Amino acid sequence: MFDWNDLVYFLELARQSRLAPAARRLKVDHTTVSRRIAELEKSLSVKLFDRKPDGFVLTEHGHRLFAIAERIEQEALSVPQTLGSDITTATGRVRVATMEGIGAFFLAERFADLAERNPGILVELVTERHLISLTKREADIFLSFVHPGGQRLAVKKVGLFRLALYASPAYLSRRGVPASRDELASHTFVDYVEDLVAIQPVHWLLDVLEPTNVVFRSSSMHAQQNAIAAGAGIGLLPLFSAKANRELIPVLADDVKVYREVFMSVHQDLEFMARVRIVSRHLAGLFERDHSYLNEL
Repeated sequence: MFDWNDLVYFLELARQSRLAPAARRLKVDHTTVSRRIAELEKSLSVKLFDRKPDGFVLTEHGHRLFAIAERIEQEALSVPQTLGSDITTATGRVRVATMEGIGAFFLAERFADLAERNPGILVELVTERHLISLTKREADIFLSFVHPGGQRLAVKKVGLFRLALYASPAYLSRRGVPASRDELASHTFVDYVEDLVAIQPVHWLLDVLEPTNVVFRSSSMHAQQNAIAAGAGIGLLPLFSAKANRELIPVLADDVKVYREVFMSVHQDLEFMARVRIVSRHLAGLFERDHSYLNEL
């Protein structure tokens, strides 16, 4: 007999493609996911997945059920709003995903007032080097430096931030202060690990030059900033992170100005949920309120 609850397991496996990630999201054992999918296929008398070496792939019947199951999920998620739940009493978890630097140096401390105003909402800030899939429900809200792709996403530009070259007083005392872009060629640099750059716009130093003398690389922007502060070399940093270390000195500030746009995306199934709407409004408000902080030295 068909069990509605099996659709939850079906949707998660369809989005994650593998048993282990789906099980983690559902907080069950992977054997439970496998068993519920087998029971669903048996009750419907159809094959929903092809088991491939690289994961579970929806069959034609699976694709048909996926479209139906997503509509059912969307209707279920809309119940609180349909029944008139008060946005001021919103509760639950909202997972916000973004890049490490902006998460650690800008967003984290700015969630405190949100928590005070909305004690029922738990924000989980997830930082990743790669693009997050909202379609697979890896997060509820995604802030990125590129316009993300994906089906049924509500995406809007929420802000802009500037980057500038920085160095430590010790480095500039030792190597001298470059007076022009041409003089940068004789200096050492701190940069990203090239083959680990998952999102090309994050490799922002290439907007200024392709350095020939890199003395330190890291996939972590935080680590790069610490290396620059320790005198390793010159690096390109967002203003919002460099301002956390008052010892850092801008280099060629009037000549080198690099900018990145910030996009906020929410899956259309979630954008009108009270708790998600509260957090997304808070995030959009931050970038509007702190525009000067993000863009002026």
